[in-house]
Amino acid sequence: MKVTYSKVTVVTKEKKRFSLSKILLFGVFIPTITWLILFLVLPYINLFIYSFWQAGPIKVVKEFSSANYTKFFTAVSGANAPSSILIDTIILAGTVTVFTLLLSYPLAYYINFRVTKYKQFIYMLVIIPLWISYIVRAYSWKIILGTNGILNSSLMYLHIIDKPLEFFLYSKVSVIIGMVHIYTPFVLMPIYTILEQIPRNLVEASKDLGANRFQTFFKVVFPLSLPGMIAGATFAFVLSMGDFLAPSLLGGPDSNTMIANLVQLQFGTSNNWPYGSAIGVIIFIFVLIVLDLTGRAEKKFSALDSKEER
Repeated sequence: MKVTYSKVTVVTKEKKRFSLSKILLFGVFIPTITWLILFLVLPYINLFIYSFWQAGPIKVVKEFSSANYTKFFTAVSGANAPSSILIDTIILAGTVTVFTLLLSYPLAYYINFRVTKYKQFIYMLVIIPLWISYIVRAYSWKIILGTNGILNSSLMYLHIIDKPLEFFLYSKVSVIIGMVHIYTPFVLMPIYTILEQIPRNLVEASKDLGANRFQTFFKVVFPLSLPGMIAGATFAFVLSMGDFLAPSLLGGPDSNTMIANLVQLQFGTSNNWPYGSAIGVIIFIFVLIVLDLTGRAEKKFSALDSKEER
């Protein structure tokens, strides 16, 4: 009887501990889940519902219709057709992604493998722009790229040009420059992290086996860093797709060729919320597809890296 009683006591204590851990777990996750439902899930559901309504003369007509989606894919107005604007935005976001990778990877590699002193300090200097307001960074490029800005003034002072170059500002060139500057830290951080996690003994083993620097990089370092590159590229591409401030401030008339600015126009000047919601849903679905593809690619290369290490 004593043995039975002790077993029952142990089981009861284990049940109490399990229930207590469940309560603590729910206490931690319930606020997060509630926040996500209120400020992420419900707004997207509301956006989806709005996209099937119609804009009336005074207020929204709450009658089901797929006309907004049909309008997006069938509207024809040359380069300003919504589908053309989406394609232009994808191309611009891809361009920004490529340039951010070209800037971020060499810098992250240099900090990881070449800097021996003050490594963390240099890394902090690179990501300091994240501490500065987005609008301040965008406006700073207006000062640099303007007709009387620092860049034009310097080129004229060096007698490289005779008059200010106007294509620097209020063009796609200025939008790309501004976005690359803004999103480079987002790309550099995952690349730096993945490079830091590469076992140095693998690099040393490659050198001991007779591989030179280029062979070591392309056979060892680069394949192991692909997951970080994919994560950084995803950040840059998705954020560029949804950016409307940089094109508005730096793009001038060309800012209308960004899909996010078209959405802003529908919710602002045009006051056509249903059509803006439909465009938002289309962008959201496209971004989800991109995230799914990049997530699969990242898992694939991570699995290959783990097999190579074994």
